[in-house]
Amino acid sequence: MSSDDLAARIDRLESIEAIKKLKHIYMEHCDLGYPPAKLGPLFVDDAVWTNALFGHHDGRKAIETFFGGVSGQIVFAAHLALNFIIDVDGDTATGRWRILMPCTMMEDGQKVARWILGDYDEEYVRRDGTWLFKKIDFVINFNVPQDQSWAGQEQVRG
Repeated sequence: MSSDDLAARIDRLESIEAIKKLKHIYMEHCDLGYPPAKLGPLFVDDAVWTNALFGHHDGRKAIETFFGGVSGQIVFAAHLALNFIIDVDGDTATGRWRILMPCTMMEDGQKVARWILGDYDEEYVRRDGTWLFKKIDFVINFNVPQDQSWAGQEQVRG
């Protein structure tokens, strides 16, 4: 194996670890109240965050605004990221994750315990040696009150 091949393999593995850390930092901040000042820097300026329930947000500023408001709707969350698949190609990468999220949502002035299961389809870019989110597309497979079944409400990405 040449030193160039070894360097490329090491870079790929270090990139995967850095992207996993980026995702875990994102999840931690979401669980601590969705602070825009901490979440915003995880995204490039022209990033996109999208979800059928929570909307389509173009650009880092719009994403920060979204996070600043969602904490009033989701008052508790435990993001559990699972089953990641990350593919790195130089300074770009893609990732897929599953999420299981017990949470508390405000509904008509009342706190409702919910279970959310979903999947993330993501793109990342490396800027000045740091991996950042370029795109987060979040599909909810089910979102049900904790005392109800999700049977019959399941959706999968098409």
